[in-house]
Amino acid sequence: MKNNLRTKIISTAVIVFLVIADQLIKFFVCLYLKPVGAKMLIPGFIQLRYLENDGAMMGMMSGKTSLMTVLAIICMAAVLFVIYSGWLTSKIDYASVVLIAAGGFGNIIDRICRGFVVDYIEVLFIDFYVFNFADCLITVAAFTIIIYQIYCIYKDGKKKKEKIQND
Repeated sequence: MKNNLRTKIISTAVIVFLVIADQLIKFFVCLYLKPVGAKMLIPGFIQLRYLENDGAMMGMMSGKTSLMTVLAIICMAAVLFVIYSGWLTSKIDYASVVLIAAGGFGNIIDRICRGFVVDYIEVLFIDFYVFNFADCLITVAAFTIIIYQIYCIYKDGKKKKEKIQND
């Protein structure tokens, strides 16, 4: 994949747009959901529940906001380097890393401005953690990368098998 100026501008615009969307959602969550605590969306399936997460994913490292902020900034610097370096050859990998950047920056802004990450999506039909839009971006991107890499390994294995059979 060519990593030209146009691609970099589009990537930056997508990251900025998604970070703004994340922060707007969190603004309204703080404004309207925080005072009531929780609001059922689909009974037995999903609700909005206000939660302040001062740790990492799934509540790990709770109370370590400063450490988590520094680690997140280092990770986002590495992600930006990968995005703008031209290392990625697949559009799927590239788009996924852009989503990871957007989600990471959305949560970094929370850590810096609020001292915690605002979480608000709670799945009720399984015992799971409360999460947010930025977390969804990161999770979808990570799964996309994994599935795409498995597909590539399968496709490469199939090509090698065909080559051996044709030789």
